[in-house]
Amino acid sequence: MEMMADSRNKTSEDRGVLARMVMALFDHWKLSTEEQAVLLGLAALNRSALTRYRKGEPIGTSRDQYERVGHLLAIHKNLRLLFPENRDLAYRWMSTRNKAFDNLTPVEVIREWGFSGLLMVRSYLDRARGV
Repeated sequence: MEMMADSRNKTSEDRGVLARMVMALFDHWKLSTEEQAVLLGLAALNRSALTRYRKGEPIGTSRDQYERVGHLLAIHKNLRLLFPENRDLAYRWMSTRNKAFDNLTPVEVIREWGFSGLLMVRSYLDRARGV
């Protein structure tokens, strides 16, 4: 029984690390509070959840949110690999209009299409990398 509690704590701890990672990523991307909430699938004005995640409280208590974080981190990885010499471009990309998305920014695509939009942005970058 003790082992189960241990693994549950570890999972919670890991999700706390994920929370801090994704919040640091949002800082690099210079996203507004509303945009951060939208990318995580939260109500647009759910500042309290964002504040908790910044403190390292576990993220992804729902499968949807956990998967969103995974896709956001994969998007970040793709951008770093696509633009290894230009970190500024990698960080600006999510807020830059893109012809591939009907001149919307990737953040706007995710706002408009939800989880499907997140998958669209990720798969676009996966294809750009030839993955």
